[in-house]
Formats: sequence, structure tokens, C-alpha cells
Amino acid sequence: MTLLKRILTEKRAVVFPLLLALLMNVALYALVVYPLNRRAAGAVDRAAKAAEALRAAERDQAAAQSLVAGKARAEEELATFFDRVLPADYVSARRMTYTRLPAMARKSEFGYQSGASEVDPSIKNSRIGRLESRMVLQGDYQSFRRFIYEVESSPEFLIIDSVTLTQSEPAKPLIATLEVSTYYRTRTNGS
Repeated sequence: MTLLKRILTEKRAVVFPLLLALLMNVALYALVVYPLNRRAAGAVDRAAKAAEALRAAERDQAAAQSLVAGKARAEEELATFFDRVLPADYVSARRMTYTRLPAMARKSEFGYQSGASEVDPSIKNSRIGRLESRMVLQGDYQSFRRFIYEVESSPEFLIIDSVTLTQSEPAKPLIATLEVSTYYRTRTNGS
């Protein structure tokens, strides 16, 4: 007989309960503990994924709130632009280009020669209209620079579309042809 057989036969009262307890532990582990462990690990993974999804949703919510706030701020600034910056109507826009621009030229010591204005016919049935003005001015270069500065820094909404400078002879004054436009609020029918 081998040693193992001898131990099993002599200590049968102790070995069999130990083997039975070992088998029960293995069965308990295989049938209860392992599945619960896997389920707990799955729960941890789901919890981590849920936490990441929550963080992503919070980022999305913050971005959406920022977008809403930005949209509200843009609408407010646009309303301010329409109410305070744009001329109220064609007459105000015409007055701004017909009287204010020549006054700026005189202030800058740049001689006003002539001017003409017309409404941009391509903008129809809009909340805004566009008044285009063309001016011919005469003077020296420094006066021209002062005039451009006056136009650019004035509170009126004026856009310099183009500038053409000519000088027939070096001793003669500059002749500047300036195209300026402004926008104005219209009635709902575009007039």
C-alpha cells in the first residue's frame, strides 16, 4: 500500500469531511461567489461608463447653456445695433451722408467738391436699406488722412467702400473720390 492509501484508510473520518468541505467550497465559489464577483465587476464597469456619460452630458449641457447665453447676448447686441447705431430711416441716413460727411471734410480742412447718393436697388423687402454715397474731395495728404480718421472714428455707422486718389501734377492738390455707404432701418415693406 502506498502512503496515500494508508492515510485515506486510517484517517477516513477526518479526510472525507475535509474533502467534502473542499468540494462544497469549490461548488459555492463556482455557483455563487464567481457569478456575484462578475456581476459586481460588471456593475463597476457600468458605473464607470455611467459616470463618463454623466460628465459628457454635463459638458453638453454647459455648452448648450453657453450657446443659449451667447445667442441671447447676440440678439441683445443686434437689437442695440438696430435701435442705437443704425439710422432710424432713409432721411436720417441721407442727412448723415449729405451733411455730416461734408462737415467732417471741412473740419479736416479737406475741401468738399461734390457728392451724390442713391439707394442700393438690390436690397428689397428687408429690414434694412443701404444708402451709397460718392464724394469728390480736394486737399493735401495730411488733410485727407485727418478726414479718413474722422470718418472711421465717428459714432455714425459709415462704411468706406473705396477710395481713389489722383493728382494731376505734384504741386497740385490731391483729388479723392470716396465711396461711402450706410445702412438704415426700413419699414416692413422695404421703403
